[in-house]
Amino acid sequence: MEVLNSRMILRPADHNRSVRFYRDVLGLAVCREFPGGTVFFLGQGYLEVSGRGDQGPSPDQVLWLQVRDLRATFDELRDQAVTVLAEPEHKPWGLHEGWIADPDGMRIVIVEVPADHPIRRDTRGD
Repeated sequence: MEVLNSRMILRPADHNRSVRFYRDVLGLAVCREFPGGTVFFLGQGYLEVSGRGDQGPSPDQVLWLQVRDLRATFDELRDQAVTVLAEPEHKPWGLHEGWIADPDGMRIVIVEVPADHPIRRDTRGD
């Protein structure tokens, strides 16, 4: 299988409310819009908000977003009254993580990779 593109698709209870959250609160840039849907740039992937969902997100689903400055990001999110599920903290696996929820309760983990974390090291010389 050769994957050429990918995206996560959310089916929100209220399309306009979710678009406002991802566009205006999280600041995601719009990639494209079509009748009933909006696709956002999501770093190296995409997030599509389209259709209508009645059951809400599964607790097994999580949206993972990496940022440069976790503390500053959480300060901005608190200023916009975003639901904080877990305050930022250093995790045993070496990442800094904090958790929020979108308007439908979709859990979003926001991650900062510390400068000294192994995935930031160039191991080619080892």
